[in-house]
Amino acid sequence: MKVDLLIKNVKVFNSYLKKFRDGNVAILDGKFLYIDNSKFEEFTSENVVDGNNRFMIPGFIDIHMHIESSMMTPVPFCHHLSKNGVTTIVAEPHEIANVFGEEGIEAMIKAEDSINTSVFYGVPSSVPSTSEELETTGAILDLEKMKKIAENQRVICIGEIMNYRKVIKDNTLDICKFIEYVKENKPHYAIEGHCPKLLDLELAQFLYLGIDGDHTEHTLEEFKQRFENGMFMELQNKSLSDELLDYIDKNDLYEHFCFVTDDTMADTFLYEGHLNAVIKKAIKMGMNIEKAIYCGTYTPARRMNMKDRGAIAPGKKADFILLDNLQELNINKTFINGKEVYNSEREKEYIPTDYKFPNKFYKSIHLEKINEDIFKIKVDKKKEKVNCRVIEVSDGSTRTKKLIKSINVKDGYLDWENSPYMLIAVFERHGKNRNIGFGLVTGDCIKKGAVATTYAHDHHNLMVIGKNAEDMVIAVNRIIELQGGICCVQGKNIMNEVSLKVAGILSEKSVKELGKEIEILRKNMKELGYKHYNPIMSLCTLSLPVSPELKITDKGLIDVTEGKVVSLIVE
Repeated sequence: MKVDLLIKNVKVFNSYLKKFRDGNVAILDGKFLYIDNSKFEEFTSENVVDGNNRFMIPGFIDIHMHIESSMMTPVPFCHHLSKNGVTTIVAEPHEIANVFGEEGIEAMIKAEDSINTSVFYGVPSSVPSTSEELETTGAILDLEKMKKIAENQRVICIGEIMNYRKVIKDNTLDICKFIEYVKENKPHYAIEGHCPKLLDLELAQFLYLGIDGDHTEHTLEEFKQRFENGMFMELQNKSLSDELLDYIDKNDLYEHFCFVTDDTMADTFLYEGHLNAVIKKAIKMGMNIEKAIYCGTYTPARRMNMKDRGAIAPGKKADFILLDNLQELNINKTFINGKEVYNSEREKEYIPTDYKFPNKFYKSIHLEKINEDIFKIKVDKKKEKVNCRVIEVSDGSTRTKKLIKSINVKDGYLDWENSPYMLIAVFERHGKNRNIGFGLVTGDCIKKGAVATTYAHDHHNLMVIGKNAEDMVIAVNRIIELQGGICCVQGKNIMNEVSLKVAGILSEKSVKELGKEIEILRKNMKELGYKHYNPIMSLCTLSLPVSPELKITDKGLIDVTEGKVVSLIVE
């Protein structure tokens, strides 16, 4: 029998047995035809690959991630995925949607027409992540817009529902109505959640709505309650701990979770990898290799009702990897639809795409340049000191704590420059209003200079943090000139800048180029005093009003637990 591709002499991973078995694999029309464990069948093909006893596993599937988190556009991002064995992703484009709404999502989909990787999408369900009362975004996705997005065949789930405390109390929200619409009209959709700290009755109320997946960082007790209540868990790098893996193993929970990346910075992508790096970490922490592969391939496919992939079996999509070393997951070749897309012995250089986003995507920062007076915060002249709410950053987490600290008053203004704290400000940059939110920051953040960025989750307004007004002004004005990006300043000098000219959040450079720029940026932020394991992500999530405990937007300081704006000065 003639086939399109014959892979000979490989150790084939059987997803149903969670075991490797010697065999030959025949592929026809981009699908697996036969896994010949006896090696007795005679197949002919013009394309024969001798696996030389390599390990053959399904392509990795990442069902919760954001392309925009890499700060890259789709083509260079997906080009690098095949090197890491990732053949299918489910992207949730709420970052670009917060800037340009439906048009942003459509532009992302159009941008990846030439990609081999299977890219599916989740409907961004939280644009804005909270409400117009707590943040200003460039666009809002209401019920009708979400319905329209769901008609695209590439959309297969509801993306993470982040306004978790509100949805369990108010069923009149558009997202609650959309959930009911999906249950009736698209019952195959997975409904993804984002619910840090929810426990007990509140967690049950969240699950009751049909939101039965979660990818966020948790304590062990939070993980236990989610597993015990039937929630499908999506474990990212920072979620992995010895106690969690031990709990999973003791309770045989391998059917109930998968690995995801959520956010992968360009330098991490370049030097460490993607989903393969998360799976490799779990293996090094002691997880059984076969079970780790299973949870990086089969369980994510099943979660998203992608029945055509995730296993090497007859009729399944011929997406697979050949490994030189099983323990290290060393990738020799990657195939998609039975076609070789990566070969470690002759790696293809990235060729830039001709695709261009709409012109307005390159002119999205609607702000005039500022001066130092903008950072003068008026307080009661009669007072010598005032109590202020302060955001405390802690290494190891993107969650923050809220503190109350006393700050001196000088000539009727808050004397923040002579305090132990950094000033943080968020400027509305979408051209809707001129809001500016102010706050103070301490802990494992910068201690000198300033950093400004338009990559501020999820509203992506222009945010700056600094120790002095001069450096903050230089940083902000440079970002306005660049029309988006990240800029570090110290002593009135620009240390480093990364241009993100597409919607103020994306670069069109390759992984190699952008990864090296981000590597330097990370180093510069540490030089300014940032002690966080991921200083860039820590900074960018200081403006995420769904991540506990105290955050900031253009509307001001946000008490995330209470879900409301609170004043900088405590009266």
